[in-house]
Amino acid sequence: MAYLGRYYRTYALDFWGFGESGKKRETYAVQDFVSLVDQFMDRLGIYQAPLVGHSMGGTVSLSVAIQFPERVKKVVVIGSPIVGSSLAVPLKLAGYRSIAFILFNMMWAFRGGMKIASPYICSDPRFPAMMDKDLSRTTVESFLLSIASLRRTDLRPALAQVKVPVMGMYGDRDNIVHPRQWQPLSAGIPAAKIVRWEKAQHFVMLDTPQDFMDNLKNFLDEKEDPA
Repeated sequence: MAYLGRYYRTYALDFWGFGESGKKRETYAVQDFVSLVDQFMDRLGIYQAPLVGHSMGGTVSLSVAIQFPERVKKVVVIGSPIVGSSLAVPLKLAGYRSIAFILFNMMWAFRGGMKIASPYICSDPRFPAMMDKDLSRTTVESFLLSIASLRRTDLRPALAQVKVPVMGMYGDRDNIVHPRQWQPLSAGIPAAKIVRWEKAQHFVMLDTPQDFMDNLKNFLDEKEDPA
């Protein structure tokens, strides 16, 4: 955000149920977040903009380009599942009520386990504290329902509807989302630009920050073909 903010006006929104957004909803589905992005842009008077999303945020960004094409100039997905079944097994299991309930009623153990597992998720030493902060601001319902919805999502049938430039950025060592999710993205949108990092994991923006920022800015800077 700080880097791109030197060149672009940038906005970040928390999905409902996460961060500082409201947590008193009945549903926290991918479709809810797609509608949220549309409403967010409408309220702020943003007619059209590039969308950049990490993990579920990228899945939502692509979905916005499918359902609200007039809103989107470009899409960047970062470690995002195109097919929800590509989520790691522990994450898919967390989308079941009984398991999510146990996790959130043993939050101290869950957060402790995440700290231990952090080096296998991201190489940045700041990551454990960042993840712990995020978990502390998430509810069992938002966690459960969003993951369950993401697990059922499959964007492949609709990818041909995306007519704007797309870039997919993936780490070959991602163990949260299958690292080869760039393949269905490329198959569905043949013109999509794919950038991969051999040693990066799920949080490529933390594992290889400068190269990530350079690739992202270059893509955003590219002028669209008027044809």
